[in-house]
Amino acid sequence: MKGIWKYRSFWPTINARAWITSGEGNTPLVRSSNIGKHFGIPNLYFKLETGNPTGSYKDRFAAAAVSHLNNTGAKLCLATSSGNTGAALAAYCAKANIPCFLIIVDGAPEGKLNQMKLYGARTLMVRGFGIDEAITNIVFDRLKALGTTMNTEVQISAYAYAPEGMQGVESIAFEIAEELPEKHLKVFSPAGGGGLTLAVGQGFLKWKEQNRGFDLPQLYCVQPEGNNTIAGALIHGTSSATPIGSSTTAVSGLQVPNIIDGNETIEVCRQLNGGGHLVTDQQIYRAQQALAKMEGIYCEPAGAVALAGAIQAKETGGLAAEDHLVCLVTGHGFKDPNSLSRMIGNDKDYFESIDDATLYIHQQLASD
Repeated sequence: MKGIWKYRSFWPTINARAWITSGEGNTPLVRSSNIGKHFGIPNLYFKLETGNPTGSYKDRFAAAAVSHLNNTGAKLCLATSSGNTGAALAAYCAKANIPCFLIIVDGAPEGKLNQMKLYGARTLMVRGFGIDEAITNIVFDRLKALGTTMNTEVQISAYAYAPEGMQGVESIAFEIAEELPEKHLKVFSPAGGGGLTLAVGQGFLKWKEQNRGFDLPQLYCVQPEGNNTIAGALIHGTSSATPIGSSTTAVSGLQVPNIIDGNETIEVCRQLNGGGHLVTDQQIYRAQQALAKMEGIYCEPAGAVALAGAIQAKETGGLAAEDHLVCLVTGHGFKDPNSLSRMIGNDKDYFESIDDATLYIHQQLASD
């Protein structure tokens, strides 16, 4: 059995006849070729969730969530999304022949919206949703009530709303544990509402229960400064996540001003002797560009957040030479075409003749 259902023994509640899969999971864990050397992190790895069917780790969530809907006989899917969750749910609902309605975060990237629509989902963007805390809470509450009247469960990628779907995300930890059972392992995870980081932490704890010889890694939650609901508490030693009035980060997917899974994420990071990191949007963009130009990894900005946190940890003396680091690269760059324009700049690409082009090549080589 391939995909996340390889780990079906961890989730016994979904009947095998209800499983929906498109080959999600089994994503590459690749060792850094250049970034690790450049920043003095010799044992740096990237978990490339960009290799999932719709381009993000949310396919793991969607496979488990839609299988759960299938198992319960639900006739439609109601969900919220800033992009990746919606794209994944839309694709898996198409496969399961279940109608999919998505309430979209205000300002979600066009690339992600188009992907959802391509798979046949109905997208409904709500002003202020995902940016304003009060509006976001209202949306969650109203959608949950609507789901109850329609005999379905709202699929929000958080344990607080869709624990069955989030179990699928735990498979990231299982794969890392199988492939890199190193001591001194540190895993860096991006966070908006905290669900991904919590799922990875829960996954490692479950793996330990069945594999007593496994050394639990340290888990680090990395957030943009403009969405500091969880990481700040981990940094400063407080016990509770803090809702913010509005999210000011421009990083799509991590604009979550509400607590959601925040408190549980703090708890699991501390249980795994980890911590938190806050990084600026500019640090994230630099990490995104480094992944592309130094590793050949094209990810959206949210996919570079973990690396920005790892670089910060190195610069502040938070790493030892023997540490093995895994940074989760969560989503493919094609999902956010605006970030591509920012990275490639205005390099000249049209020439009147091959002579002009070859001259340009010589000039560039001489200046490097």
